Amino acid sequence: MIICAGNNETFDFATPMGVGLVETAMNLTRLCLFDKPEFLLFVGSAGSYGKHQIFDIVESKTAANIELAFLDNCAYTPIDNVVTTNTSNMPDIIINSSNYISTCQEKTKKFLDFGVGLENMEFFSVLRVAQEFNIPAGGVFCVTNFTNQDAHRDFLANHEKAKELLSRHVKRRIEELTKR
Repeated sequence: MIICAGNNETFDFATPMGVGLVETAMNLTRLCLFDKPEFLLFVGSAGSYGKHQIFDIVESKTAANIELAFLDNCAYTPIDNVVTTNTSNMPDIIINSSNYISTCQEKTKKFLDFGVGLENMEFFSVLRVAQEFNIPAGGVFCVTNFTNQDAHRDFLANHEKAKELLSRHVKRRIEELTKR
């Protein structure tokens, strides 16, 4: 099953789950309880912490829920804040999730030191629910912005093209898989 966030980030081949960590967790849990999918693929936009460029397509099976305060040693969490469905030995780009969009480039570059490359509001919830229901899952992202003071403006300017690129990428990958 292919899923996406919703609101203005929808695709003709994906089922919307909601925006942010909470809506996604609630709606995806409900879906899994009543009609458990064999596989989950999340498709969405992402902000880059600096390594990836605008319109890069990134695939991942690893997500984190790390808040900016953690980077400054101003917070801790007693829960596991990284989840993965990656069973290979290949390293994965970690996608960070929060209900906030980062706009401080100086702070967010610190994420790169932890191997965290992008941010997307929903992906941690997707992988955490998939883990709970023992469902293989992954995500495909298109970078729309850098995490800086222009994040929102750049997201708006690049969002439609990113959705087109994601659509082509996912449809091409589906085609490749069905030919096997």
